[in-house]
Amino acid sequence: MPKDAPPRWDRRMQQRLARGEAAALGELYDRFASLVHSLAHRVLGDEKAADRVTREVFGYIWENPDAYDPKQGSMRSWVARITQGQAVARLRQAELGNGSREELEQKVRRANAAARADFIVTSMPAPLRAALELAYFKRRDYRQAAADLQISEDEARRRLRLGLQLLSTANAVPREDTVRPGYGSSEYGPSGYGPSNYGNAR
Repeated sequence: MPKDAPPRWDRRMQQRLARGEAAALGELYDRFASLVHSLAHRVLGDEKAADRVTREVFGYIWENPDAYDPKQGSMRSWVARITQGQAVARLRQAELGNGSREELEQKVRRANAAARADFIVTSMPAPLRAALELAYFKRRDYRQAAADLQISEDEARRRLRLGLQLLSTANAVPREDTVRPGYGSSEYGPSGYGPSNYGNAR
């Protein structure tokens, strides 16, 4: 999965999209489509629904390139937040009437946390990600991870600790009144902002 692009690339991409360059949209799609689809699928658990969200997200970005503010973070993070908001909106629609409101909210929170955790892991620097993968997927302790990675035990502990600290933020939801739309919590979807409204209006 692609990493954050350099800030200059982000700004240049926004400018190209604002000029209506179809090639720019193609380049953006090539870079981020797998991210968008995997996050949407993580929330919705359905291939066709994830395909639909992917189309809606890139459609929204194409028509609203100025919604991205490079000062607020990378384009990759912005695309991920839009995706998560749209996927959660679709999940709410799909689950409406199935169970109680409390059950729906619990399902939404679980899906949100899982999607955020996926994004955090794939956004980590490679050394942290490698240590976590050894610890969780291959059941290595920090000594074994150190040997596998050919690093000191202290360094292995540091990487695992940092990785776990980052993962722990997956369950943290920023207060919506402290962040700009599209740059903070996407648990309930962007209000008046993003493809939740874009998709429903088409």
